[in-house]
Amino acid sequence: MRFLLWLAGGLLAGLLSVAGAFGQTAPDQTASEQSACGGETACTVDGGDYYIHLPSGMKASQPKGAIFFLHGHRGKAINEIRVKSFLNMADELGVAFVAVQGLEGTWSFPTAPRHLRDEFSFFDRVLADVSKRFGVRRDRTLLSGFSSGAFMTWYLACDDADRFSGYAPIAGAFWQPLPESCKTKMPYLFHVHGTSDKVVPLAGRALGGGRWIQGDVFKSFDIWLHQASVSEDSARHYVSGNLQCERWSPNGGVLELCLHDGGHSVRAEWIKRAWLELAKARGWTEYAADRAVAHCTETKGQEAKASSDVC
Repeated sequence: MRFLLWLAGGLLAGLLSVAGAFGQTAPDQTASEQSACGGETACTVDGGDYYIHLPSGMKASQPKGAIFFLHGHRGKAINEIRVKSFLNMADELGVAFVAVQGLEGTWSFPTAPRHLRDEFSFFDRVLADVSKRFGVRRDRTLLSGFSSGAFMTWYLACDDADRFSGYAPIAGAFWQPLPESCKTKMPYLFHVHGTSDKVVPLAGRALGGGRWIQGDVFKSFDIWLHQASVSEDSARHYVSGNLQCERWSPNGGVLELCLHDGGHSVRAEWIKRAWLELAKARGWTEYAADRAVAHCTETKGQEAKASSDVC
């Protein structure tokens, strides 16, 4: 009888030991291995989904920065997470790339035609989730968006500039009626727009028979400049690759407008450049060396002379 009890106890201990081994997470597992989502498998939070790409071999224990990207009207985040240039950009920078899904392919910014969710609260939940699941540092984030995603980017910056470390909207700004002011401090905002854009012109355009009107990009910038008591004429002008840029440096932020002669388009290189410029402005020394090489190579040989504090 004593032998049977001893044998049963030994078997139970062995089973518990095996179960414990399978239940533990190996310390060298990557974040995607530890999480139930990642890559082309959506991560779900209250109110919606996002997709995330991590550079190969990045461990969950490693604090990491992240670039968030918002698709255009009727877009799908799953398509953005499949764009090789976006993934290569993230790999080169050593950051996560997060593609967020708009409900029914749209974004519910304050002046949008439809309001399907509270986007401000939703993005707070997304940020909390990527920080918990994937070790994303809240103080190393950049939000970018294209077209309708850029509209949302502008409004997120206007609601709380500290929600993300920086903003890189492409081809989209505020809608009419433009906000009189933003209740937050100055953002680090790097905007890119095509002078030949017909979908979202620099001056904006009416939609739905005039029921909704895209805002003027220059007037959108004027809101921030007026709020910061910064003169439009105080901008520094320079060339970066195919971009003609002007930059203002209000206290506690950066406002930059870069124009190209193309149409309604987005390039990973513009987002990468915004990250590197943000890193310099914020003093993120872990990205300083990469930034110096990438940006100075872009401006080399251009007719316009780059300002020393930009390159």
